[in-house]
Amino acid sequence: MRNLDKQALKNELKQLIIDTLRLEDIKAEEISDQAPLFGNEGLGLDSVDALEIVVALEKKYGVIIADEEVGREALASIAVLADFIAAKKNTSAA
Repeated sequence: MRNLDKQALKNELKQLIIDTLRLEDIKAEEISDQAPLFGNEGLGLDSVDALEIVVALEKKYGVIIADEEVGREALASIAVLADFIAAKKNTSAA
């Protein structure tokens, strides 16, 4: 995936998270690509948020995250999530 496409995907993912979780007080540009999505740092999301994000990812990108460990790794940050989705899309396109 080209850099421009990857950045577009990251921006799309930020907006998807904001819309899915109804984070009205956060703008996409305020979310760092490297910031942790869960825990006390970064967005501070929890397991219920993770479930909602996984469902939204499946609907929007057709990417299924069935394994909890894989999900935990894939949802580490926006950058990691973008890489995960790009890899899945490239695999399914091949």
